[in-house]
Amino acid sequence: MYCKTIFLIIFCIFFAVSCAERKIYIPKESPEGKLPKQEEALKQEKPESFRKEEGTPAYVSKEDLIKRLQEEVKDIHFDFDKYEIRQEDVPTLKKVASVLQKNPILRVIIEGHCDERGTNEYNFALGQKRANAAKQYLIILGIPSSKIDIISYGEEKPLCTEQNEACWQKNRRAHFVFIEEGR
Repeated sequence: MYCKTIFLIIFCIFFAVSCAERKIYIPKESPEGKLPKQEEALKQEKPESFRKEEGTPAYVSKEDLIKRLQEEVKDIHFDFDKYEIRQEDVPTLKKVASVLQKNPILRVIIEGHCDERGTNEYNFALGQKRANAAKQYLIILGIPSSKIDIISYGEEKPLCTEQNEACWQKNRRAHFVFIEEGR
């Protein structure tokens, strides 16, 4: 009986502490009565425009940015019957992560693809694993999973239709499609 009472008291203390209201002070203005410079710049920025990379004009339209990214960001490729990220594809994944961090209004769809060898069901599952491997790597790089969608096309959308190893290698890929958040 004594142990049950002590356990109940300890449980109540932990419960009360975990449910305690916590207030966080967030200043609306700096001590001088002005917004910090960075916040002022963000308020003046047009919502339909995006920051471009360094060395280019300050803003571009959403459509132009997405079009440019689709041209610049290349697919990553996989070895036969594998879904592990290859070392040579890490820079591409880092670029995708950087793009998503610099442009919070963007999200990405990762399409998993396979070559024609294997059954449709097997290739669909392998394409899903490839897209998921790329997604997990982006999450490790700090991208929230809510900004990443995945889809598998299996062998249904080949880049190359010849039947040789060079062609099959082109089809074993994850493709990145950038879209505007909320679409």
